[in-house]
Amino acid sequence: MTDDMWTYRSGIVHPSGEDLVGFRVEALDGHIGKVDKHSHEVSDAYLVVDTGVWIFGKEVLIPAGTVIRVDRDSRTVHVEATKDQIKAAPEFHRDNHLRDPNYRFEISKYYDGMGPFGGPRI
Repeated sequence: MTDDMWTYRSGIVHPSGEDLVGFRVEALDGHIGKVDKHSHEVSDAYLVVDTGVWIFGKEVLIPAGTVIRVDRDSRTVHVEATKDQIKAAPEFHRDNHLRDPNYRFEISKYYDGMGPFGGPRI
């Protein structure tokens, strides 16, 4: 994870803010859904991922710092978390959480506990 999890890692996303909506999202251990919304704002970048039927249509907010690769040819975003970690993330409700600083803190705390490659931080 980067020091600032709300910023894309260097070279991952074009600075002009390419559109990732509709891209497939792959966790470390497989497909988890598609990008429903994303932000490329400095220090406020994230993906909203629609997990579809995989976990009963739950949407999750994933900090941009978890994105490890974007494959433009296959329209796929790869994230540094497992499906179980994403499934266990705090629930996201667009109307309540998108600009809620307390929710953002909760998400930061959750993902900050993960170390490289989705394992626990030592």
